[in-house]
Amino acid sequence: LIEVMPEITLNPVSDIAIERPSAEITDADVAAMLETMRKQRPDFVPVEREAGENDRVTVDFEGRIDGELFQGGSATGFPFVIGQGRMLKEFEDGVRGAKAGETRSVTVNFPADYGSEQVAGKTALFSITVQKVEEQKLPELDDAFCAAFGVSEGGLEALQREVRSSMQRELDNAIRGKVRTQVLDALHDANPIEVPKGMVAEAMQSMQIDLARRMGLKDFSQLPKNDALEAPARRRVALGLVVGEIVRAQDLKVDRARVNARLNEAVGDHPNSDEMRRQYLQNAEAMRQIESAALEDQLIDWVLS
Repeated sequence: LIEVMPEITLNPVSDIAIERPSAEITDADVAAMLETMRKQRPDFVPVEREAGENDRVTVDFEGRIDGELFQGGSATGFPFVIGQGRMLKEFEDGVRGAKAGETRSVTVNFPADYGSEQVAGKTALFSITVQKVEEQKLPELDDAFCAAFGVSEGGLEALQREVRSSMQRELDNAIRGKVRTQVLDALHDANPIEVPKGMVAEAMQSMQIDLARRMGLKDFSQLPKNDALEAPARRRVALGLVVGEIVRAQDLKVDRARVNARLNEAVGDHPNSDEMRRQYLQNAEAMRQIESAALEDQLIDWVLS
């Protein structure tokens, strides 16, 4: 059985209505981001009071289940911040309100789905000694703080410019993503196509493989049934045919400048950006994906124009 490719007659793109979101980065946005950055790098100062929320405590602990020590149940000089959820809640609550030098006995019930089968669903009794209590102190916005975020010259003003620039890039990408979604949805809806079953089946198989790779699965039986992927696969095929027809009809060619811009985005400010760029350029499949993204950008711009 030979499937016949559908004949595609495109409706005018001038009938498509697109809403472009409007937003700007304000001084208040930059200030809020700097405050968030300060909270990411707090200094910890020893205090004599009782430990509370957001304090860092350094503890020695020893845990027993049915009177027996268990693997991973003891440590010395172990630091954690109360309220961050790094430790089980009962453990955190056990040291909340304790001062340096104080020892407490704390009962902890491990969840049934805990990562270690040895202790999952069991109850442990911990002896916990608090060695140190420290409160968070946010760092000053000085040259040392700026240097910690890669700004070695220009001080706070230079860091503010970097933050604003980074936030503007994220905003531009978010707006571009929303516009892209609207354009592709509109093209799909405005040009209904009866897609070949064979192409839909191939798309479903490709989507299953991609899903398995993202989930780290080797057993395809754990994936959703094909029926769940039929609708998105059908949409993918139909939209691909519409986009392909527009690219052909308008004779759109891949713009190398856009490819380089996309490659720069993929490499970003990575410390080994030159090596990453070389790996991309030597990977034919990776470069095909970047070229496809660049051509899609051109298509979106053509529709918007």
